[in-house]
Amino acid sequence: MTFVKVCGTTSEEDALLAVAMGADAVGFVFAPSPRQIAAQLVRDIVRRLPPEVLTVGVFRDEAPERVVEIVGTSGLRAAQLHGRERPAQTQWVKARVPVVIKAFTAGDPGVAQAADHGADLVLVDSANPGSGRVFDWSLAEDVPARLRLVLAGGLHPGNVAEAIARVRPFGVDVASGVESEPGRKDPRLVRTFISAAKAAAPPGWEAEEDAPYDWQADA
Repeated sequence: MTFVKVCGTTSEEDALLAVAMGADAVGFVFAPSPRQIAAQLVRDIVRRLPPEVLTVGVFRDEAPERVVEIVGTSGLRAAQLHGRERPAQTQWVKARVPVVIKAFTAGDPGVAQAADHGADLVLVDSANPGSGRVFDWSLAEDVPARLRLVLAGGLHPGNVAEAIARVRPFGVDVASGVESEPGRKDPRLVRTFISAAKAAAPPGWEAEEDAPYDWQADA
């Protein structure tokens, strides 16, 4: 089924809610944002989450050394690089962090060379991450077909099934689309979004039933 990441988590309550509703990954934003969270708080939250859940730190134009340090001290399993990182910087982080997600803005010509970064997942987002604005989904077609695409940007319970049917991504990422206010998740929206995403696996989806994701195999 479609991989689902709930991002912009700011509390233990919301992290546990996302996991209980079936999220595969929970994201914590360290970059400047209304959803920004301190590393020590993230460490306390991560300790309460099941090991099979992918915990992700989101960074924007942060020094690679600092990314690795924060991921390590927070007990996270993954780093999401949401800035203008060069392939060599992404590769350096990947050599030291189990899972790396490289994010691109929709329409960025660099996405055609996304494979050069060596990331596990490639995320395509709107020009203003966290704004709730949907971009032209056809722009996600620029991601090389062999890479695992995660679609973000303005997704919510009412459009995630259509997005999956049209784009056929490996996964989807949501923040503002399941919130009652920035940084606070709405239980009803979280449940509805994840249910809709999981039920919307594209026709022809051939993933082995109940097969773990790569990072779950070693959990």
